[in-house]
Amino acid sequence: MEQLLINLVAGALGGNAIGKAAPTFDLGTLGNTIAGLVGGGVLGQLVPLVLPAIQASMASGEFNIGSVIANVVSGGAGGAILTAIIGAIKNRSA
Repeated sequence: MEQLLINLVAGALGGNAIGKAAPTFDLGTLGNTIAGLVGGGVLGQLVPLVLPAIQASMASGEFNIGSVIANVVSGGAGGAILTAIIGAIKNRSA
């Protein structure tokens, strides 16, 4: 449960970061946060399936800095990626 929470928070932060860093992808604070939450949650759940070493670390039940960093990176990246995709689609339709 902690991993999911870390993914969601990192995703929200990543979504807002990309929205502010690249105004063409900005969906507004609420839009960036929602897209970041979804992206962070989804990508944060997919990365452990792709990278067995991270999955093994998380499954062991041990709280270590490696798994936290992996969750932050995957959640933040997922939030930023989804926000950028949605922002690009929104701007093309406008």
